[in-house]
Amino acid sequence: MANKKCISSKCIYTENCIFPANPIGVCKYIVSPVPFGRNFFLPMEYILNTLTKKVEVDSIIKDTIDKVLVLRFGRSSDPLSLQLDDILCKSVREVSKFATVALVDIDSEDVQVYVKYFDITLAPSIVFFFNAHHMKMDSGSADHTKWVGAFQRKQDFIDVVEAIFRGAMKGKLIVTCPLPPERIPKFQLLYKDV
Repeated sequence: MANKKCISSKCIYTENCIFPANPIGVCKYIVSPVPFGRNFFLPMEYILNTLTKKVEVDSIIKDTIDKVLVLRFGRSSDPLSLQLDDILCKSVREVSKFATVALVDIDSEDVQVYVKYFDITLAPSIVFFFNAHHMKMDSGSADHTKWVGAFQRKQDFIDVVEAIFRGAMKGKLIVTCPLPPERIPKFQLLYKDV
């Protein structure tokens, strides 16, 4: 497969990108500021912690104290997952005082326990934790256990994580989504063998 021109404005390899931006304009290579005033280019997996083993997921759930843990379940080859990863990367600094963000590869054999437990059938899906407790969100859908789909903008993600943090600090295990209904992704639940 020949390399294509990348349309992402933040890609270092605009002419010969090995991960050219898909129709939504998201490329795996983004700009990350570093000391000395230069820009440093890294794939998104290196900026956000990527978990591929059950032990790693167990450890981060247990070790994240007094912060919201945001686990994105998805694939690095999926366009919608890449769009969500771009939003997560852009907002990770703003939420760093009250949240930790990590990516979980759903194709990894070792994390299938979590994929089945949380019924991750649509990618990307986000599961929230606070002090090792699973946090749920009422977003108007039948499934309160996870957020399915990508956020439309960075501020939407920040608002959701902040609402979960505020609710968790008050001892709640389920919070109401702060976003208006038109900015919440819609999906239908399909039940097998029912």
